[in-house]
Amino acid sequence: MFRFANETWLYALFMVPVIIIFFLLVQRSKRKAMQRFGNLKLMDKLMIAYSPRRQKLKIVLIILSLICFIVALARPQIGTKLEEVKRKGVDIFLAIDVSLSMSAEDIKPNRLEKAKHAVAKLINNLKGDRVGLIIFSGQAFVQCPLTLDYSAAKMFLGTVEPGIVPVPGTAIGSAIDMAIGSFVQAERKHKVIILITDGEDTIEDPLKAAERAEKEGIVIYTVGVGSMQGVPIPVYNERGTYSGFKKDKDDNVVTSKLDQLTLEKIALQTNGKYYAATASEMELDKIYDEINKMEKKELSSRIYSQFEDRFQYFLGIGLIFLLMETFIPERKRVKIEWKGRFE
Repeated sequence: MFRFANETWLYALFMVPVIIIFFLLVQRSKRKAMQRFGNLKLMDKLMIAYSPRRQKLKIVLIILSLICFIVALARPQIGTKLEEVKRKGVDIFLAIDVSLSMSAEDIKPNRLEKAKHAVAKLINNLKGDRVGLIIFSGQAFVQCPLTLDYSAAKMFLGTVEPGIVPVPGTAIGSAIDMAIGSFVQAERKHKVIILITDGEDTIEDPLKAAERAEKEGIVIYTVGVGSMQGVPIPVYNERGTYSGFKKDKDDNVVTSKLDQLTLEKIALQTNGKYYAATASEMELDKIYDEINKMEKKELSSRIYSQFEDRFQYFLGIGLIFLLMETFIPERKRVKIEWKGRFE
């Protein structure tokens, strides 16, 4: 596989035809200047040391070296480099509520976008811990399995949006059970779930799932997103245009409020803590501080691919072209023979 790390530099290649045109215009200007002194054929015979071919060759070498230098700046990368990584940390599953109630705008821009921004910030701060993503509404799905590749985790996070899980509702218990099944079952520690939701479980009792997590040695930290006063849930059509608020079968506007009590009970059941989402997003920093105090394990080695830089070759070739241009003289050597006799 081949790619450029800094593709922007490739736009500088548009300079090449401009430079070629410039040199052509210079050569044309020189020929016109020579015409003013007399016949061109006669001038060529008189200027026996002048070599148009060498002039053109030097120009070609300069242009080729410039192309090589530009490509080198774009950092061409090819192949893969296998590297073994060993780190110490804990396994963390981030369970994010993507139900329709997370579209409520009591936290700007809305509950889900605020949660995603805070999660991205947490992933940036991770140091050696494996992280995974679980999304849930009426059902739960593993969006990203446990990994040390934080860039991949953030990429999957970017695809999360309301309605990505087609089953309506909020199944917090299902999300906890999904995380339980996705951890290494033989272990009874080094496992954390960070549950980010408004806490309104409309399908099952999440406290029973919390009890199952406790038996597996899992610590659950809960983050409540939203206000405890009921707020309406905006609805958007397929084009992303606002079309009103969600209503029930009796045409009454449905409101959503934070169920703080349930989230506190879930955290307490597993010796975790509950935090309310804030504008400063300090709650996830506090959770990670708590996680850093936990006993860490050596995570299983992971092999990952990495592109290797190949700019050195283009840089070297460019320098060779430049040196060749420097050592080629502009004028050719002329051997002058003197014919005649001395009397």
